[in-house]
Amino acid sequence: MSVSLDQLERKVDQILAVCSSLRSENQILRAHVASLEAENAALTKKIDTARERLEALMTRLPDE
Repeated sequence: MSVSLDQLERKVDQILAVCSSLRSENQILRAHVASLEAENAALTKKIDTARERLEALMTRLPDE
């Protein structure tokens, strides 16, 4: 009986270790996603600014 309880305790400890590891990995991945989303927003803003500048330049070009 004691052996099976020891085995169960080891398995529970392993599960807790895996859960802790996954929780840490999840936190890192969430931070990475947030960073990528911020970068994406900044790049989108740059693209929009460039598009607006190009459109403004195109209106100044003479018609052919």
